[in-house]
Amino acid sequence: MATSLKKFMQQISGKKAPGPSTSFTIFHVFYALQLMAQKPIGRNRLAGQLNVGDGAIRTIINRLREADLIETSKSGCNLTQKGKHIWKQFDKIFPKELDLAKSELSPSEFNHAFLVKNRGEKVGSGIDQRDAAIIAGARKSLVIVYRKGHLCIEGVSNNIEKLYPEAVKQILDQMQPQENDAIVIAGAESALKAKRGAFAASWSLIST
Repeated sequence: MATSLKKFMQQISGKKAPGPSTSFTIFHVFYALQLMAQKPIGRNRLAGQLNVGDGAIRTIINRLREADLIETSKSGCNLTQKGKHIWKQFDKIFPKELDLAKSELSPSEFNHAFLVKNRGEKVGSGIDQRDAAIIAGARKSLVIVYRKGHLCIEGVSNNIEKLYPEAVKQILDQMQPQENDAIVIAGAESALKAKRGAFAASWSLIST
């Protein structure tokens, strides 16, 4: 399921030949679907939330409409049944998101975390995820894996609770990870960049 979803999203957000390269990423498509899953949203407000220009938001809406994921009306953009089905797939892979308070574990002004279901074995050293987050605009990123009842950071500790008790409590209470879940945290100078960085790092854990 995750593999087919990733290919589908790459098709929507990728360059269409002939034509210029897109000025948006899979994150923008994901976030647009997330906002529409909550309630209908107008084009101008959607552009503001995604922080993209008129041309980009028109292209995003057109691509989503062509893929039969959304429909537009006077109330704004709504998910179709197919769109709701796609969003449910995202929701299974990334069931929890969290804005994290500034701490020793998440020292940036804005910090965002994604729970990635059952992808802990994909993490390795976490370097690929950190690189993806930084390319997406984050300043810092780290990946935690829930293993044998503890939160672990590769090369740091098999139980980080003693190092970061308050941050770990927040993560465990609000994200409720299970065995082999990964938690990706990104920090940035804005909330949107932190979310975008955390998504990019999380997305890199999904196999193509």
